[in-house]
Amino acid sequence: MKKKIFLRGLQGAPLGLAISTLISIIISYAVGDGRYYAVVPELSAVCGSEIYAVILQALCSLLYGATWGSASVIWELERWSLLRQSVTHLAICSLATFPIAYLMRWMAHSAAGVAGYFATFLGIYAIIWAAQYFAIKRRLQQINRRMQEHP
Repeated sequence: MKKKIFLRGLQGAPLGLAISTLISIIISYAVGDGRYYAVVPELSAVCGSEIYAVILQALCSLLYGATWGSASVIWELERWSLLRQSVTHLAICSLATFPIAYLMRWMAHSAAGVAGYFATFLGIYAIIWAAQYFAIKRRLQQINRRMQEHP
């Protein structure tokens, strides 16, 4: 199990970096002034330069992706209920995501910023969870129908 967690983390790390880079490209495009915004300007100011901010964000994105990749093993624990899997996965991912989001200045450093962050995070998590749940449920129904058709 430890080996699987480690390997999933290795797979998730570059995915986290890729997603972070894709988000910065989308944000830069949405701003629409022709510039590329690799990091939040506040992070550059805190780090002392844009390159140090980019390096820090890249390292944090790798860690972020590794955590989510490693946590995916939770869904394979068949002896756990779906509720236990969901709550554990949510707890691990949110505990890893929040400090990184706060450090990277992806949210305002205020009570409203933290509340908005968690509302957004939980909303996105719930949508993805529900989509996965219903996709798996539909697939299981198809398998059950095929098994009944061909006993």
